[in-house]
Amino acid sequence: MSEARTPAQIEADIAHRRQQLAATLDEIGERVHPKTIVGDAKAKAMSAVDRTAGRAYVSVNRAVSGVRAQFVSEEGAPRLERIIPVALVVVGLAGLYAMSSRRRRS
Repeated sequence: MSEARTPAQIEADIAHRRQQLAATLDEIGERVHPKTIVGDAKAKAMSAVDRTAGRAYVSVNRAVSGVRAQFVSEEGAPRLERIIPVALVVVGLAGLYAMSSRRRRS
């Protein structure tokens, strides 16, 4: 059988439970405070922005590395057999654009 509790033990238990309840209510009050809610929302938004920026950086870095690999060898030397044709195409397109803009002016 369980022992009967004394009034002092019951009062001590009630006081302990009051302290626990007060701590719980303080924590709830802090969680629902507008500044806390705004701070949490800002933190979540910044985290999402950081993740998105990180993913974008990785994607751009991969793309740049892929393009660079087309024009630079593994040793770091330029691949002239690929650079010269691309440069000629760019110069040709720039020339065509310049000619067409002169014709529009006339």
